[in-house]
Amino acid sequence: MGRRGFRVIVLGALALASGGAAAQTPSSTDEPQGYRTENYRAPTPATLRGARVVSTIEAQAIWREASAAFIDVLPQFPPAPNLPAGTVWQGQRRYDIPGSTWLPDTGYGELSPAAEAYLKTGLERITGGDYAKQLVMYCQRNCWMSWNAAKRAVMWGYTAVIWYPEGTDGWQDAGLPLEEAKPAPHPGE
Repeated sequence: MGRRGFRVIVLGALALASGGAAAQTPSSTDEPQGYRTENYRAPTPATLRGARVVSTIEAQAIWREASAAFIDVLPQFPPAPNLPAGTVWQGQRRYDIPGSTWLPDTGYGELSPAAEAYLKTGLERITGGDYAKQLVMYCQRNCWMSWNAAKRAVMWGYTAVIWYPEGTDGWQDAGLPLEEAKPAPHPGE
């Protein structure tokens, strides 16, 4: 399949994840009480109660100090529906902030029991059960998935949650390094 065909598949997957463009979005200063459950690719609030919000410069300083665990929650897109027989789906490559753990599909507003368990056990493994360990949660700019995941961590009692709303977009724009990511194993793998 040529480059153009690949873009169509990727853009179609992104449109599915975003919940479509027709949903209403709050202003960038409104912080909802619950989780965002639609239109995930939209302006995000400037705040997250119970978490510290950082800029790219602050995230870079934390990364250089190695004082926190970096966690990416961007979804791993499934194959496009109705691919021709024999098509090999290689998926979309994800590039993370070096040293990050990728816990895909854990930033949706409503999580399946399996996705919730994946996030919970992933955070427990990453922190060693230390609820005061710094966790930097991110995905991409204008993406509610990292906001949702960071909010969940706060709700579960993690006390040093850091939300990096610029995510890999802000990191890359600053000329900082990225590395190809592989999803963290699911419990029992």
